[in-house]
Order: sequence, then C-alpha cells, then structure tokens
Amino acid sequence: MSAASRIPNPPNLDFSTPPVIKTIGQRSLIIGVVASLIALYIAFTNPTAFFRGYLVSYMDWLGVALGSMAIVMVRHMTGGGWGTVIRRVLGASMRTMPLLIVLFIPYAIFAVPRIYPWAMPAASVANPAIREHLEKHPFVLHDYLNYRGFVIRAIVYFAIWFLLQYLLSKFSFEHNQPPFADKSNRFKMVSAPGIILYTLTLSFAVIDWVMSLDPSWISTIYGLIFLAGQLISALAFAIVIERILFNYEPMKTLLKPSYVHDHGNFMLAFTMVWAYFSFSQWLIMWAGNLPDEITWYFRRLHGGWEFVGLFLVLFHFAVPFFMLLFRHIKRDVTRLVWIATWMLVAHYIDLFWHIEPSFSQTFTVSLADLVVPFAMGGIWMWYFCRNLSSVPLVPAYDATAQDVLEAAHD
Repeated sequence: MSAASRIPNPPNLDFSTPPVIKTIGQRSLIIGVVASLIALYIAFTNPTAFFRGYLVSYMDWLGVALGSMAIVMVRHMTGGGWGTVIRRVLGASMRTMPLLIVLFIPYAIFAVPRIYPWAMPAASVANPAIREHLEKHPFVLHDYLNYRGFVIRAIVYFAIWFLLQYLLSKFSFEHNQPPFADKSNRFKMVSAPGIILYTLTLSFAVIDWVMSLDPSWISTIYGLIFLAGQLISALAFAIVIERILFNYEPMKTLLKPSYVHDHGNFMLAFTMVWAYFSFSQWLIMWAGNLPDEITWYFRRLHGGWEFVGLFLVLFHFAVPFFMLLFRHIKRDVTRLVWIATWMLVAHYIDLFWHIEPSFSQTFTVSLADLVVPFAMGGIWMWYFCRNLSSVPLVPAYDATAQDVLEAAHD
C-alpha cells in the first residue's frame, strides 16, 4: 500500500504559521534598523573595526542559512519525522540567501583592501611574518589571492548555494496543494551532489574569507571546522524556533518527544564532530611544530585569547556534551531550547576567536563586535520570519511526511 493511500487527507489541523512569527519579525526589524544606524556611524568613523565585526557577524548568520540547507539535504537523503517537523523552519532559513548575497556586496567592495593583507600594499601589512611570507611567495598573490579571483569565486559559491536552495524550495512548495505525491527521488537528485558541493564550496569560501586573513598559515581541515559549526548553529536555531511554535498549533500536535530526542542527538553528534575537527587540527599543528603553522595558535593562546579558547573547550564542547547525554533533557523541548540558545552564543564566540586575533594580539572587543550582530541579525530574522509565514508550516501533501501526519491523526 502506498503512502498516499494510507493518508487520504491531511489531519484536521491548520498548518499556517502562527501570527507570533510575524510579530517576532516586526520586532526584529525594529532592532535591526536601530542597530544598523549605530553600525553605520561606526562604519564612517572606524571602517576597519566595522568590517572586522561585519565579517564575524556575516559568517555567523551565513552559517545558520547554509547549515539549514545542509540539514535539509541530509533529511531528504535519510528521511524521518525529525526532519519533517522542522523542514519548513530550515527552508525559511536557507531562503535568506538573497539577503546574504546583498549583504556580501558592500563587504566585497569596501572591506577587502582594509582587512586582507594580500590586498594591501606590502608596506602597510603590520604583521612582519605575513609581510615576509607574501614577499617570498608572490605567486600566491598573482595566482590565487587577488581581488579578481576573490570576487569570481564568491560569485560561484553564491550561485551554487542559491541554486541548491532554489531547487529544494521549489520542490517543497509543490507539496502545499493536493494531490499527495512522493517526489523524494527529485529531492535526492539534488541533495546527493548538493551535500558534496556544499562541503567543497564552503571549504574554499572559508579559505578566501577567513583563512586568508593570515595567508602565511594553511590548514586542510579548517573548512570542516566551520562546516560542523554551521550544522550546530542551524540546528540550534531550528530548536529555538520550534520551541516558540510549540505553544501553538500545529507544532503543539506534531512535535513529539521522539522528534525532539532526535534533534538533541543530532546536536550531540554535531558538537562531537566540531570538537573532533578542532582537536585534530590542533594535534596536527602541535605534532608538526613548524614555525609557519604554530603562529596561528600562538596568537590565539596568548594576550588573553587563551581564556577565550579555554571557554570554548568548556562551554562549546564539554558542558553541552555532558548535558546532552541525559535522555530527559533531549526529549523535552522546553529544556533542550536552553542548550540550543547557548550554542548559538557559543558559536558566535567561536567565530570571534577564529577571526579577531588576526587583527589584535591582545583580547579586544569593539563596539562593532557587539552592534553589528544585532543589526545584521535583526534584518536577517525579519526576512526569515517573512519566509516562514509565507508557506504552510508542514508540507501536508508530501507523501514522505506521512509518519508525522499519521501521528497527528492518533
């Protein structure tokens, strides 16, 4: 018997998104606009500090969107009700890609010559190790690290990401109206190569946008650390949203403890993967003990940055790992949401630790580091809420969602 015949009609529920999402979007826009005014003042008075904070914030919110797209693709390859209940939340997040493309344009135009050593005159590069490296390896500038290549590669990354989210969204929207249909093969045809493309493009984007802040240092595992962080932040964000929606129908009926438990298990797994990649990179650098490799860690283990690193070891891994071992926490969304919220904060601090020491040898927090995340995040959140409110919260006519719909009938 087919899935479609087992479910002749969707459950008697209103699948529209609760009005609270529009309210959150409106309030987020107000916060974003107010913070943007302050951020613009910083941009005109201290543009270098502004764009440093801009990069941290941009990588943070881009990570939520790309991580959401990756989880959607994983769900289409594996199936399961755990992904169905948050599928539209993840979809609304990945459909913020047009906004993120627009936000990248001023960064590409104005920030590159200010913060990337390879785009500066040699005499203005403050770090002597980087200046010496660029002088010894001029081919790096001519063959890869140059402004034209930076822009062309960024266009390729965004084109691939936009195409993937567009196809996944287009196929998903077809399940908003009857008849029931099982088009899982179409999703798999996009998701299977999409996961590979996501991994490759993200790795190269991280090289261009973050690693090249110190072109004298290279790590082949660096992109995977950011990939794991994006999966953590995307799933944590989805858990926060599902907790808000849990107070309203249809999420109150659809979200079962078993699905919440799966989300908690995934967060545990992603946290372990992030720790594994981070430790592996450190172990490789420590074992090699090469001057060109240890400089990156040397800056981040001195001048106050070592305390941020210790904080990440404890509160980005050890404490969440321990708490996520408990079954009763993972099965209760009202408890799991606190860990998810904390992981969103910890992920931003992780990005801060990766990026900011490239500019300052001592621990420093600028006003831009505090304001820009709210400016960018408020506008991003408004766009996300707009996306989520525009479609039903569940693809009710997708036959692969029958496990969730059958549970709603019970």
